[in-house]
Amino acid sequence: MAEIKLVQGDITKAKVDAIVNAANTTLMGGGGVDGAIHRAAGPGLYLACRKFNGCPTGEARITGGFNLPAKYIIHTPGPIWHGGNGKERQLLANSYRNSLLLAEENNCQTVAFPSISTGVYAFPLEIAAPIALSTIRNFLENAKVVREVTMVCFDPQTLAAYRRAR
Repeated sequence: MAEIKLVQGDITKAKVDAIVNAANTTLMGGGGVDGAIHRAAGPGLYLACRKFNGCPTGEARITGGFNLPAKYIIHTPGPIWHGGNGKERQLLANSYRNSLLLAEENNCQTVAFPSISTGVYAFPLEIAAPIALSTIRNFLENAKVVREVTMVCFDPQTLAAYRRAR
C-alpha cells in the first residue's frame, strides 16, 4: 500500500528516487526551492535543463539528480495565483499528476515534493494543500511503481496546512 508522508525539511537533502522541483517555465533556475535545487545540484543541472527549451505550466520534465542524493529531479512549473478565476487549480493538479507520471515511467518508488506554487507564485496554502494531497492520493490508487510520496514542507506553517488538509 502506497503512503503519503508529511515532513518539514530541506528537499535538496531528501534521500529518494526523485525530488520534484517547483520550477519556472524556463527551467533555468530561479528563487525559492528552484534556486536551492539548482545550487545544490550543481552546474550540470543548468546544462541539462537548457536542452528542454522550457516547460509549459502544469507539465513536467526529468533530469538526473547530479550532486543531490536523489537519482532524478522532476521539474514542473506550477501556476501563478491570479485570484483563482483562471485554471490555477487544474494546472496545480496537473503539476502533481504529470510529475508522478514521470516518476512512474522512470521506475521511481520514492518521490519527494515541495509545496508547489505556494511561495513566490502566491497560491494560497489552504487551497493548494488539499489539491496536492487529493491528486497524489488519486494517483497512488493505480500506481504500479511509486510507493511513497513525501511532502517536504519548508516551514512550520506549510507543514501545518498539509496536516490540516490530510
